[in-house]
Amino acid sequence: MKIEIHPQFGPLNSKPIFDAFIKSLQDAGETLYINKSVDNADVAVIWSVLWNGRMGQYRRIWDQYRSQGKPVVVIEVGGLKRNTTFKIGINGINRSADFANQEFDDQRWKKFNIDLKPWNPSGEIIVICGQHDTSEQWKGMPRMQAWIEEQINEIRQYTTRPILVRPHPRNIFHLDENKFKNVKVKLPKRDYKTYDDTDFKALLDRSWAVINHSSNPAMESVFHGIPVFVSERSLCYEVGNEKLSGINTPAMPNRLQWAHKLSYTEWWQDEIRQGLPWQRIKKRLEEKYIK
Repeated sequence: MKIEIHPQFGPLNSKPIFDAFIKSLQDAGETLYINKSVDNADVAVIWSVLWNGRMGQYRRIWDQYRSQGKPVVVIEVGGLKRNTTFKIGINGINRSADFANQEFDDQRWKKFNIDLKPWNPSGEIIVICGQHDTSEQWKGMPRMQAWIEEQINEIRQYTTRPILVRPHPRNIFHLDENKFKNVKVKLPKRDYKTYDDTDFKALLDRSWAVINHSSNPAMESVFHGIPVFVSERSLCYEVGNEKLSGINTPAMPNRLQWAHKLSYTEWWQDEIRQGLPWQRIKKRLEEKYIK
């Protein structure tokens, strides 16, 4: 297989993961074009679909391949073990991606050592989590502030519960709290070594439900036993709610099969180097995406 892979545009934390992935491709005998654009490659490999900063260079590659009907493998930071495991999917991220996880078992989930806490919507706060609106996963959506206000206005049709708006740590916007009743904005605390949010779990202890379009906070909420309201692009769609009209009686389905399948979306660095995700991705590419 001819593969165009571009580590040069990735963030600093992507280098060891790219190195591991490249090693697995070389061991598999694939033909690689590293940091080179060629016309005859079968697939491209990029990091994330967040068209921001140096990663903005990936948009050209994404657009070129997708416009030709060619697949793009996307690597990004995972949500199960943040900065320890990494997602690898075809043609997108989150539920928009094909993770080649159509086959799964009940064993891998145990490796993540994540406790699925019982559903417990006993808190009072409804949390609306923003995300980065320059990502491909936000395509076709309004600007983040407008989306947040839409959620607030719709929630207020059904409940007077307090609402807490939590912007993405790298996509801060101004929301006039005086415009709404019983609505507060809380900026996340950030770890400036990783740009990660560090205080979300404490907030979940007081939460009734979490509203999120398609990013990782919904996943963490489901693990914590807090019902989520998400879009079809979210990996939590199968265990979440879609319509805010159900905010007072959210669905709380069984999560175990969902978790088992989810465990095959993310991989440790040593697994990537061994080629475990590539074996699955390659088989799926040949079956469905490469003519």
